[in-house]
Amino acid sequence: MPASAKAYIVVELDVFDPASFQQYRTEVEPIILSYGGRYLVRGGETVPLEGDAPLPRIILLEFPDLAAARNFMDSEEYQPVATIRHQSAHSRIYMVEGYNP
Repeated sequence: MPASAKAYIVVELDVFDPASFQQYRTEVEPIILSYGGRYLVRGGETVPLEGDAPLPRIILLEFPDLAAARNFMDSEEYQPVATIRHQSAHSRIYMVEGYNP
């Protein structure tokens, strides 16, 4: 039986309140780690190649599987921290299951 495919949460951000967003960054990382997640991309230069440009900041998180990613997003620990993000940045967030041949 093949192992579960990893899952990725892709976050596009446009931060409009950097001070509040710094609080979000501090509080979210231990929650991500507690659900088996890790950062693969955390900001850095984004180079649009085709189509509409994404929001200015890109975050890519990796989780063991879709269930772990969903559990992180839905967790009681994350909800108050998500509120900080909503109050400090515009965002687009989506999950994608990795390729598992």
